[in-house]
Amino acid sequence: MCGIMGYIGERQALPILLDGLRKLEYRGYDSAGVAVFGNGRIEVRRAAGKLARLADMTSQNGISGTVGIGHTRWATHGLPTDQNAHPHTDCTGKVAVIHNGIIENFLSLREMLETRGHRFSSDTDTEVIAHLIEEELSRSVSLEEAVRRAIQQAHGAYAIVVMSSDQPDRIVAVRQISPLIIGLGNGETILASDIPALLSYTRDVLIIEDGEMAVLTRDGATIQTLDGSRVRKAPMHITWDAEMAEKGGYPHFMLKEIHEQPRALQETMMGRLDVEGVVELDGVSYTSEFVKRLDKIWMTACGTAYHAALVGRWTLEHLVGIPVEPELASELRYRDPLIARDSLAIAISQSGETADTLAAIREAERRGARILAITNVVGSTLSRDADDVLYIRAGPEIAVASSKAYLTMLVALQMLALDLGLRRGTVTAAEAGALIQQLKMLPAKAQDVLDREDQIVALAKKIAPAEHVFFIGRGLDYAVAMEGSLKLKEISYLHSEALAAGELKHGTLALVTKDTPVIALLTQRHVQEKMMSNIQEVKARGGPVIAVAYDGDREVAKHVDTVIRIPETADLLAPVLAIIPLQLLAYYVAKERGNDIDQPRNLAKSVTVE
Repeated sequence: MCGIMGYIGERQALPILLDGLRKLEYRGYDSAGVAVFGNGRIEVRRAAGKLARLADMTSQNGISGTVGIGHTRWATHGLPTDQNAHPHTDCTGKVAVIHNGIIENFLSLREMLETRGHRFSSDTDTEVIAHLIEEELSRSVSLEEAVRRAIQQAHGAYAIVVMSSDQPDRIVAVRQISPLIIGLGNGETILASDIPALLSYTRDVLIIEDGEMAVLTRDGATIQTLDGSRVRKAPMHITWDAEMAEKGGYPHFMLKEIHEQPRALQETMMGRLDVEGVVELDGVSYTSEFVKRLDKIWMTACGTAYHAALVGRWTLEHLVGIPVEPELASELRYRDPLIARDSLAIAISQSGETADTLAAIREAERRGARILAITNVVGSTLSRDADDVLYIRAGPEIAVASSKAYLTMLVALQMLALDLGLRRGTVTAAEAGALIQQLKMLPAKAQDVLDREDQIVALAKKIAPAEHVFFIGRGLDYAVAMEGSLKLKEISYLHSEALAAGELKHGTLALVTKDTPVIALLTQRHVQEKMMSNIQEVKARGGPVIAVAYDGDREVAKHVDTVIRIPETADLLAPVLAIIPLQLLAYYVAKERGNDIDQPRNLAKSVTVE
């Protein structure tokens, strides 16, 4: 969740550190800091709040040097204060440390260090690392050896970056679950926790794996395992355009990313649906024999990705004809799941670094399941841990509230279901061909929905003053209602709930009043009559009803206050189109309420702690 930057080269480090941290703001943070080596010592500046406060502080009281590290922190141990912001230093001020993740045994380590005379200035778990390294450096070892010995005493999930004024020709970084990327420049080497922070400086990167240590110098980087064995790996060339990580003229990243969805859908399907009646999934290598003996599929994810899994369950069961069980990743590993050997476990994560999802999928793997990852980030931990990987190709998603990643997850799951169905014989080539034609029309239809944006802007003005909003739907519409509700609550801060429409009468109708908007999804034709009955229940209590329905549905307008129209498509694909107006609605309600849309309070983009 935290942003990490490091620089060693010939240029001034501070501007590069701050620029990189700005590009990592989407990860969520509540404080920021930098440490720069110059004039024989390390200068540290830290500030709670937004990065702009740190930038003001450093402009008024500048620090100069060509080696430095920077950090944006989301609090896990200790309140978000100046004192608890990273970097943290040792007693001498010669060692500076930044850290993403959690040191689980920090309390016992701190107590031990305090008995040895170490003085602590923060409430964080991170500071113990600086003091452990201080002790090891007193034994006249190299910085990398001191870091290695220190982390052998620490337990947890982390990325740690260290610099020392006694050995200023290097930066040492260690990864244990939390991501770290090295950018290779000309006479300079840059470190970051995500690729967008590096694109302005280089496209050649090295990805540090779990259990590896990197030593960065001006001439490049060497990587070794924690036991000292040299690791050789070729740089990866990144093709992302740096402008993709910028707002492109939109007021917020979220709105830009919503409007990028037609292109993202095209990218997701590109090269995978070219042969008539056939799905070709690069990165997926399971055999037809494996697919035919499958008797159950598990799915695990968190948040928006979990809502994609709920859509995926319906689609997979319909097309593949075997039971599918989706489970929240934070619950799966603790429920003693009855995952049979040779079953398929599908893990979904935009970042590929979500801690709960990684833990859940490792539990499934331990029980003998084959792992299939659906993720956006090439080289992410999830993609490396999986047997099969289906990349969603959404491109950088900067806003905390996910939009285009969700849509591309849906299409990835629909293609996966078609492939599995064809291999099992539960879908004929003709049926697959017809659905593939509908899939190929989704980008244009998504653009059609976006072209109706003005209606959503006007509707948002009416909803913004509300205190409570309900979303209802049945079947696939219920899954979409859950994602629509999540979008609204996470950026508008309105209280919002999603319900299976048939559950309204079991308590929730008591909360419906004339001031409680109810958003009803009506894209599943086989339950249309049942949904109309549920809408009448709301209307009888005076609640205003907003429907999401197909262009050709003329009956719905007679029963609701407002209709948001989407183009006709196969009901199985309707979630891809139905969510777009709900994303826009969440955005414009949040804008109307004056909220920080790209960085909603208390949230982070990639949740790398459990």
